[in-house]
Formats: sequence, structure tokens, C-alpha cells
Amino acid sequence: MNPPIYTLTSGTVPLVVSIPHGGALLPEPYASAMTPAARIVADTDWHLARLYDFTHALGGSMLEANYSRYVIDLNRPASGESLYPGQTTTSLCPTETFRGEPLYDAPDQPSAADMATRVDTFWRPYHDALRAELERLRAIHGHVLLWEAHSIASQLPRLFDGQLPDLNIGTFGGASCAPSVHEAAAASAAAMPFTSVVNGRFKGGYITRHYGQPEQGIHAVQLEMSQCIYMDETAPFGYREDLAARIQPHLKRMVENVFAALPR
Repeated sequence: MNPPIYTLTSGTVPLVVSIPHGGALLPEPYASAMTPAARIVADTDWHLARLYDFTHALGGSMLEANYSRYVIDLNRPASGESLYPGQTTTSLCPTETFRGEPLYDAPDQPSAADMATRVDTFWRPYHDALRAELERLRAIHGHVLLWEAHSIASQLPRLFDGQLPDLNIGTFGGASCAPSVHEAAAASAAAMPFTSVVNGRFKGGYITRHYGQPEQGIHAVQLEMSQCIYMDETAPFGYREDLAARIQPHLKRMVENVFAALPR
């Protein structure tokens, strides 16, 4: 039996932590058609369920994908359109790593039919679960915070210049959440002993932009963290207890502050 598409832990308070790039599974036949570089799954958002494990104590929900973003990127539109026109970015079914290494042995993979199958098999179930959880909590509480948890290597010349700030907040220019939520996220990051930017290189992916509808009671905030602040950025991509112990209390406080800023 194949592992489930996602793991959902439902909470009681109006907080959903979504981790769409946390999975590292590469099922057959995809893996057999991929390059050695692909099978390392280096571009995984490693260890985020562990870093955000305080979510459960807060009473929040957590939804984590189990399959690699190399199979399909759950944070891209199912149509495949670019979220950052004119910039180098990743596609719905990536063909290269963040460093430009090919993911497939054959240049014509994946086919259009294969991509459509992946949308039905992996993309839709995750989004159905996310939508249902948000709607469940909104029906109870009126407003709900969707926290999009992401991480990325701090230096990727193909995607951005120099070193990324430690904390990269995205609210789609403030459109994905109420002003109070946006301001709380920015203020919390600014108060931390880490570098930060709001709506810089990462303004929020498809999930933040699509589900963040503050006028309908759903407030979405994306946090893209530099992986160097909590883990080793080279294989085997180990979790660093010493680094994580420094960021995790601040991260928890940030989520609490933003949650407290939800309209009631």
C-alpha cells in the first residue's frame, strides 16, 4: 500500500499550518525515470513538521504533504501558469532542481498526460483537504489563519542574488490577510534576532494567493525561512538541534502574535 498523499492533524483553534513541500517520497515509476540528482530530493522543505511541532500544543491543525515537490508542486496553480512572470522559478511539475540540474534522464518528461494524472493523484487531494479544514474552522470561528510554512537553501544563485534573509514573509502585498495580520507578522519578524523582509523575493505562492481571502475570513501568511538557521544545507540535510533551539521559540511567538491579530 502506498503512503497517504498527506498527513493531517486537525485542531480546534482557527490555525492551519500548511507544509506543501515537506514530503520527500518519490514513488515508482517516477524515481526510476529520474537522475541521481533528483533522487537526493535536495529541494525539500526539510524538518518543518518538527520545527512547527508547537502547533499541536497551540490547538492548531497541521497539513503536510508526504510526496516530493519533484512529483508535483502543490504550491503552483494546477494550470501551470507562472506566479513570478519574467523571473526564474519552478513549475508545476519541475524538470530541474533549484540549481538547474535536470530531474529526468529523458528531456521529454513528464508528458502532458502524466502531469494531468499527477494533478488528479497528488495535487487535488492536498487542496481538497486544505480547503475542507479551512472551511471547517471558519464555520466555527468566523476567521482562520492559514500559515504557509516553507524553507529554502540560503544561497541559490539561479533563483536570487546573494544570501536570502533568514525570514521571508509573504502576504501577496498585503492582499492575502487583514492589515492587522500583515502588521503583526512584520513586527514579529523585525523584533527577532534574525534578518527579515516582507514581500521581497517571496511574496506568497499559489496557496497564499488563492486561499488568502480576508474578506471571506481566511487570512494567509507565508514564511519562507533560510534553512541555514535550523539545519545543514548539504546532504544528508540534518536537523541542527543547536540552531533549531534558537529559532523555534521566536517562531512560536511569531505564530502566536499573528494568530492573536486575527479579526474576531
